[in-house]
Amino acid sequence: MTTPELPGASSQQTVPHQQPQFPPMPPMPPNYGPPGASGPQEYAKAKKQRNTIGLVALISAIVGFIFACMPGALIIGWVLLPIAFILAIVSLFLKDKAKGMGITALILSIVGTIVGFAVFFSVVTSSAKDAFGSGDTKVSAPTAEAAGDAPAAAKPAAKAGTRENPSPIGSVVESKDWKVVVNSVTLAASDAVVAANRFNDAPAAGSEYILVNYSATYVGDDANGETPSFVSVAYVTADGKTINAYDHNVVAPEEIDSNTLYKGGTATGNIAIQVPTATAGQGVLAVRPGMMADKVFVAVK
Repeated sequence: MTTPELPGASSQQTVPHQQPQFPPMPPMPPNYGPPGASGPQEYAKAKKQRNTIGLVALISAIVGFIFACMPGALIIGWVLLPIAFILAIVSLFLKDKAKGMGITALILSIVGTIVGFAVFFSVVTSSAKDAFGSGDTKVSAPTAEAAGDAPAAAKPAAKAGTRENPSPIGSVVESKDWKVVVNSVTLAASDAVVAANRFNDAPAAGSEYILVNYSATYVGDDANGETPSFVSVAYVTADGKTINAYDHNVVAPEEIDSNTLYKGGTATGNIAIQVPTATAGQGVLAVRPGMMADKVFVAVK
């Protein structure tokens, strides 16, 4: 007996070994990474890392460049710019590191060095012009001495203030920044110098200490003032040898103060110089009223 076939039954029969059907998958988003990067991990690996050394080089170059343009702080620029240059070179050879900051630092360090040298030579040229080109160092004899020498004025003499014709004690030696007056010179002052400080050594055999008392007045316009250390007073022997106070480290009695002076300020005091005893009175004093001013020679008696 034949079983009747229901309508549509054949259409529901499953074909043997037929794979089940699934809805299609949505398309993958496009890859916007760099060439050769097929995924987020490879993209992160391909991305170059920050160059810390290059950053330090760039900061050093910027700060050094700024200081190189400032005449009063050139030394800071000269320290930072070479450091920036070396670090910039090192940063350019680091593998898988960004090179932009290193290149910028390298350029800034080179340009900053050139600017620094230009500023330095400009300052030196200006200082040399002020100190030497203007010829502003002058000497004036004391009024009493000038009056006493009036009868001998007709006698020819060498230029005043030279070794051959030193200016008398009390003369005013002046530059654009300093006015210096040698008030007195005390020969054979060894006992006073040795007694001034227990650490002072006695003079060497055949030598003695002399005391030079002088006043240094600041007449410049620097708002920060200057120290009397810019003024120098040395002794020149009869045979032409210069002896400075710092050649023999002793503390003079009532030693001159080296604190900063402002316009109109004066420091007065002594310095001790060890000189040959036999010719102590035959030497002269070399007075320089400022670090770059010309010397003027003053007699010791």
